[in-house]
Amino acid sequence: MGLSQDNAPIYEALVKHKRNNVVRLDVPGHKGGRGNKELRDFLGAECMKADVNSMKPLDNLCHPVSVIRDAETLAAEAFGANQAFFMVNGTTASVQAMIMSVCKAGDKIIMPRNVHRSAINALVVCGAIPVYINPGINKKLGIPLGMSVSDVERAIKENPDAKAVLVNNPTYYGICSNLSEIVRIAHENDMLVLCDEAHGTHFYFGDNLPINGMKAGADMAAVSVHKTGGSLTQSSFLLCASTVSEGYVRQVINLTQTTSGSYLLLVSLDLARKNLYLNGKEIFKKTIAYADYARSEINRLGGFYAFGKELIDGDTVFDFDSTKVSVHTRAMGLAGVEVYDILRDEYDIQIEFGDIGNVLAIVSAGDRELEIERFISALYDMKRIYSKDPTGMFDHEYINPVVVIPPQQAFYSNKKSLPIEKSAGEICGEFVMCYPPGIPILAPGEKITKEILSYIAYSKEKGCFLTGTEDMKIENINVVSML
Repeated sequence: MGLSQDNAPIYEALVKHKRNNVVRLDVPGHKGGRGNKELRDFLGAECMKADVNSMKPLDNLCHPVSVIRDAETLAAEAFGANQAFFMVNGTTASVQAMIMSVCKAGDKIIMPRNVHRSAINALVVCGAIPVYINPGINKKLGIPLGMSVSDVERAIKENPDAKAVLVNNPTYYGICSNLSEIVRIAHENDMLVLCDEAHGTHFYFGDNLPINGMKAGADMAAVSVHKTGGSLTQSSFLLCASTVSEGYVRQVINLTQTTSGSYLLLVSLDLARKNLYLNGKEIFKKTIAYADYARSEINRLGGFYAFGKELIDGDTVFDFDSTKVSVHTRAMGLAGVEVYDILRDEYDIQIEFGDIGNVLAIVSAGDRELEIERFISALYDMKRIYSKDPTGMFDHEYINPVVVIPPQQAFYSNKKSLPIEKSAGEICGEFVMCYPPGIPILAPGEKITKEILSYIAYSKEKGCFLTGTEDMKIENINVVSML
């Protein structure tokens, strides 16, 4: 019998396996939960029984020939791709596999500088050379936007030997570049297009949303299904068009992805794909309705600004993801991270992130109206209790970097440790970033400036969770000691 989108091959194989009561003389050592009662009681016996190792009836993620292969075929069909790879090392692994599949040491890749750390990490690993495009900036909101088509054209003209262009679709804030036009220009110049769609799963299944990578003609797309698609955290798809070699991409994935793929993650992707294909339009219609309602009510409060499609300018904001509830907080005299902390500590509301001037709430069809109302009411309460004069607040999230040497060269160079406040003028040898969103403030090979140091100090003062340095206290930074 042929496969259809009603099937979930990995799920069906696991159900059959559990019914067989197989004697467990293999890993994992918890033996279906019997070896760790506390963990079994916490996660549930059925979950523990499904945490199994690769075996012939369940296929093998590194070289799938049966149920995982069937699940890949259905996922590719659902997403409009030629091939879909199940990824269990997060979308970080998907992004890195994209870059490492098209770039070798010394190859150039064009990308916006407001990429996730995973993209720059890939450059450190494989030795590719970034050609950064500074994104547009909305000065009122202080946020990085998308890439201007004219900037992409200029970068391609100046770097005709570049292998690919990487595009955020969308950014963390919901901003989209003109993906279709970027694809057209890149392909005319024999370059591939890679989409970081960590926050764009819903583009493939919802109506009235920005165009997705595969539909726009991109060659590869990293899709973080766990963020907005309903699978378990750390599960992801890597989608490919026919323009790349499926076998070679799988070889690249297998360089870094675990050989012990979690069947809990795999089955969650399988069932998420089925649910999205069958019910995605309805799911994301409800999601957009919740988000639109929240935006409207927040903007009625005054002070806070929940931005949306009114930002669209046909260029650096070519489109906007209306499922994102991105809220500007600086007019209230509050940094986004302060709003983030107050919502969690005082109102028991956990939002996605807060940075210097904005917060982001992720809503989905899994939310309830009461929870959206609680969020809106909490912001109203905060306006009354916590608002203050915004004078003197840091007014932007993105600082154009000065790239001195490639990331790999800087990361593996001879380095010395300096107090961060005394590092101005040096070349950074590691990362500094607020997480989330995980977009580096400094990346290896970039010049440390007084402006960047002021931003880092301000981020610390406001309570941002800084990561990336060897020094876990983020008091010292490694700089390149000699070229």
